[in-house]
Amino acid sequence: MITTIAPPASQPSSPPPAVTKPVSFSTKSNIREYGLMIALIVIMVLFQVLTDGTLFRPLNLTNLVLQNSYIVVMALGMLLVIVAGHIDLSVGSIAGFIGALAAVLMVTHGMNFILAAICCLIAGGIIGAAQGYWIAYLKIPSFIVTLAGMLVFRGMTLALLGGESVGPFPARFQLLSSGFIPEFLRSGSFHILSMLIGVCVAASMFYTSLRRRLSRQKNGYQGGPLVVFIIEQAVVAGLVLYLSYLLSSYRGLPNVLIVMGALIAFFNFLTVRTTIGRRIYALGGNAKAAKLSGINTERLTFFTFITMGALAALGGLIFVARLNTATPKGGVGFELDVIAAVFIGGASASGGVGKVLGAVVGAFIMGVMNNGMSIMGVGIDWQQIIKGLVLLAAVVFDVYNKNKV
Repeated sequence: MITTIAPPASQPSSPPPAVTKPVSFSTKSNIREYGLMIALIVIMVLFQVLTDGTLFRPLNLTNLVLQNSYIVVMALGMLLVIVAGHIDLSVGSIAGFIGALAAVLMVTHGMNFILAAICCLIAGGIIGAAQGYWIAYLKIPSFIVTLAGMLVFRGMTLALLGGESVGPFPARFQLLSSGFIPEFLRSGSFHILSMLIGVCVAASMFYTSLRRRLSRQKNGYQGGPLVVFIIEQAVVAGLVLYLSYLLSSYRGLPNVLIVMGALIAFFNFLTVRTTIGRRIYALGGNAKAAKLSGINTERLTFFTFITMGALAALGGLIFVARLNTATPKGGVGFELDVIAAVFIGGASASGGVGKVLGAVVGAFIMGVMNNGMSIMGVGIDWQQIIKGLVLLAAVVFDVYNKNKV
């Protein structure tokens, strides 16, 4: 006798249980992000000790921000280029050329500094568009195109300046790099407004991270152990508040830091929250698959190089405003620091991987190393050797992690 078993009555569908990841898995999946923050903190503490407390002095900290501002700005554009699977070797020469162009317009011809700055930014975008056209639509490798651009714009800088330095710039233009935000709430030598801005930044960063975590949990994903999240946010907020306190005790927040902060927030939103950002990552991850899925890869590549050209121009303006003169050798070697910052910040050499905050942290790792070694009297030869080894270690770490997957 065959007995048939009736299937159980259908139950109402229920949402899938939240996927809980163990601590080890969460740590491994975020090891690059955690490692960067830890590395920056360790390097800062190390040089604070080795320089007998000079690194964290408010004056030196302000100089550290000013010295690395143009590198951070250009690193944002380089991140998009590298994530898209390309490279730009011409950013240093473009920055030098735009600085020379600004000097000719403002100093030689007396053009208003605002109008001249706008013209320079447009010129940078046009340069990026010219290089992007060859790369995106004519399929010439970005390495070749930007290497040619590096030579071309280095020569154009020499020709534009006639082999001589041109300056000084108008005082109001110099405020872009050497000025500080107005202070209306000063208490003695302490700048209260600057400290309040630092508090708001720390609070907004915590709110954004908490909102992202809650959103992931709502969609059925566990955002890692709560203890790890709290520790991470506490460290980041503490670092932001401490640095804000140090800057507020000197002259307040530099103008260029506000510009940097606005750009970082914008590009972080662009890469994380917008369709364009997601498509850039798809392009770098697999260009053929992105093309087959309907993404206009040529236009996207074109866009990334226009952005890079405009940011290289802005970096050049910041640099000459700080130096107060345009020199034939302006921008030499910038491309190496910018590319190194992006790779140290976690970007993959094969494209498709990288974060805005990682590139910023990478830039400041390089900046702290430069500043700390200079204070210690380390020769430029050893500085170059150490920076090269750090860059190599970052790329080897990336390749090692890929091979383990």
